[in-house]
Amino acid sequence: MDIKGQLAAGALKLVGRLPLRWSRRLGGTVGRVAVWSRGDNLRISRINLQRCYPEMDAAEREKLARDSVINTAITGFEVASLWRQPWSRAEDVIVRVRNQQLLTSGVEEGRGVLVLAPHIGNWEIFGQFLATVGPTTSLYAPPKIAALDPLIREGREKTGAHLVPTNVRGVRALLKALKDGGIVGVLPDQEPELSGGDFAPFFGHPTLTMTLAYNLIQRTGCKVVFGFAKRLEDGFELVLLPAEQAIFSEEVKVSLAALNRGVESCIAEAPEQYQWEYKRFRRVPEGKSGLYRQ
Repeated sequence: MDIKGQLAAGALKLVGRLPLRWSRRLGGTVGRVAVWSRGDNLRISRINLQRCYPEMDAAEREKLARDSVINTAITGFEVASLWRQPWSRAEDVIVRVRNQQLLTSGVEEGRGVLVLAPHIGNWEIFGQFLATVGPTTSLYAPPKIAALDPLIREGREKTGAHLVPTNVRGVRALLKALKDGGIVGVLPDQEPELSGGDFAPFFGHPTLTMTLAYNLIQRTGCKVVFGFAKRLEDGFELVLLPAEQAIFSEEVKVSLAALNRGVESCIAEAPEQYQWEYKRFRRVPEGKSGLYRQ
């Protein structure tokens, strides 16, 4: 019997019963404890922010690092509520959708829409929303704790999203979904394997960037938009932003640079809600950077 898994599933179900405002308060408390304990998330956030905003005042950068750690903890507790409670409750906390026509116009035209959604705010409610607009397909990697898998699947699929594996079969499903005029959601700011990426500037530094989006664009001619769910005091603002024309370039490095600039534009909307503790700069063109080594 997997005691650890059962405990984790039980905790998710318990937190999932809380109203969103309570889960936010609980997450905020956990986040402040994480800041106070000066753990790895805060250390990595500081490193990344120093690299991305070297001209920023040191005190402002430190506040941004702390706020980011707190916001990430809040996200973790929010998603339990969003997974376990009916979509109608989540829909009630969507205050507004900015530039929704960028998404709906592509769907109405029967043209596939690739939505690039960086790790800002709450990407779970954003993914649930996409599936209410049109048939949506996303990659899904099962969690390390197997007992959480059915709960996460149920939460992500509740509005009709189709989850596919992170392998060749899954990529084929993404291509088919776009060719059929559907929506495909991709997290563009995860570091890929070397075989699935190339280096492109991100905040002025050569950063290993996934080529999945480039390949999907080149093979389908789909529409591309960026999007995320920005946390507000009384709910969420879902934000959709246009992609640069350069993202459609046949030159891979030109396209990837445009992709990273799109991620930067999203981050600029709410830098304190970005997941800065992700080790985005582990690799450099020469090999491993050693940037995060203690």
